[in-house]
Amino acid sequence: QVQLVESGGGLVQTGGSLRLSCAASGRTFSSYAMGWFRQAPGKEREFVAAISRSGSTTYYADSVKGRFTLSRDNAKNTVYLQMNSLKPEDTAVYYCAARKYSSTYSAAYAYSDWGQGTQVTVSS
Repeated sequence: QVQLVESGGGLVQTGGSLRLSCAASGRTFSSYAMGWFRQAPGKEREFVAAISRSGSTTYYADSVKGRFTLSRDNAKNTVYLQMNSLKPEDTAVYYCAARKYSSTYSAAYAYSDWGQGTQVTVSS
């Protein structure tokens, strides 16, 4: 089990940037693949991006590809989601999640541990 704490959310104008961080507790962080999901009001939680244990492989939802970049620093037990060219439709609560066993990177059920979420609001 790993505890996750997100930070870096806030209010930004269309076209702006934010960097979300997810800090994990424990000494086994590198054994977890990590992902980000988001949930807008009235909508289901959706996959945003995922990264492998080593950080060598990343996956992105089509809606964020080319605008968001996911990275990790295993020495710091932290993953980073750099979000550029933000749009109003990116407004949501963003959740960091950890996945240890499943190879299904885009499904929420594959992740065992979740952070509390951080709000991202993009104004038009």
